[in-house]
Amino acid sequence: MKTKSLRHLFVGLLAVSLLLTACSGGEPSEPPPLPTLDVASLAPTAVATLPPSEAATATATATLPPPPTVAAPATATPVPTATANPAISLLTAEDFGDKYNPLTGEEVEDTAVLQRRPIAFKVPNAPPRSVRPQSGLNQADIIYEHITEALVTRFTVIVYGQDPETVGPLRSARLIDAELPAMYDAALASSGAGIGVSRKLFGSDFARRILRTTAEGYYRTGDTTKALEHTLYARPDGLREALAEIDENNPPNFTGQRMTFTSVPPAGGTPASTIEINYREETVTWEYNPETNFYYRLADGEPHLDGNTDEQVRTRNVVVVFANHQNDVSICEQVNAAGECLLLSVEIQLWGQGRAIIFRDGQQFDGTWKREGRYDMLTFYDQNGNPLPLQIGNSWMQVMSIYYNNPVEVTE
Repeated sequence: MKTKSLRHLFVGLLAVSLLLTACSGGEPSEPPPLPTLDVASLAPTAVATLPPSEAATATATATLPPPPTVAAPATATPVPTATANPAISLLTAEDFGDKYNPLTGEEVEDTAVLQRRPIAFKVPNAPPRSVRPQSGLNQADIIYEHITEALVTRFTVIVYGQDPETVGPLRSARLIDAELPAMYDAALASSGAGIGVSRKLFGSDFARRILRTTAEGYYRTGDTTKALEHTLYARPDGLREALAEIDENNPPNFTGQRMTFTSVPPAGGTPASTIEINYREETVTWEYNPETNFYYRLADGEPHLDGNTDEQVRTRNVVVVFANHQNDVSICEQVNAAGECLLLSVEIQLWGQGRAIIFRDGQQFDGTWKREGRYDMLTFYDQNGNPLPLQIGNSWMQVMSIYYNNPVEVTE
């Protein structure tokens, strides 16, 4: 049985219409380097005008408006226990202790890996022939996939519990990356950012942990068959050495709300074997394999591979996060030769709360995501306010605009 939804209906906001016009010329490609911009003509961001001593406080205030008032989550419903194997239930910080990874719920053999800094890597997903297969995806704890101003998708890859040999290619950061390192107390590795986004990042409370491309660990592949911008990679172990040199390879301070995990799925799920997610310029498919309990990724109908291992990209959890997307009129990502702005930067508002769909164990669970404080992770709740736990393991966060009408199609 299939549940099909209307697709491709996009709210015709003026700013979004501009994006579609700019992106109608065939296969998506990276925008050319920004020409010199008349910065004075752009309205400055709140963070950019503040002295360094006030940056951390102002970032939290400027980027986190008061969320909607919501009732406190009810006491979690007890998780069903398996007959053959005791269920693992990680619903509170105390449950994790010092041996479970807070980003995956996995028990680690060497707890020393939890005493180092998470790193958020910015990895492109377009154009496919130049950037795929990306390296390091299967060893990441969490990956956020989101649209850029050109409507193609880009990843923020959070690495913590285990380090891939290499991660890349790496491209420029976006406004969403002003939020994600704060959630996971992470460092940020990218090829840089545009003028407006750079102001925001370097005025943030994690500015000291932004790793410039001159740091130990970055390298170029030397592949002359690709444009230079698609050849930047990084070795996590080298970046950690660079962080250690400035005394920043420290244990993360997870002071906010955490995700929850259980090894046995909660009650109330519905079958979901195939998930198709339509980003307009990119169609993502996840296919569930009950023998391995993984979802496997296809991009544009082809198996999506990890460049380090040539294995198909897989995940325990696929989480569709619906969030407000708003153009930032003060930040232009692409201008033409006449100095006219073609594409505005997109602010993805991952704060407050919104709709979420969790896919785990071949089942679909509808719920709500919340993030009420700057240092909170995204947390998930069912319709009764109980924690909606993820399966133990890695997660893909498919961040979707609320302006896309029913972009998720599920097959039992």
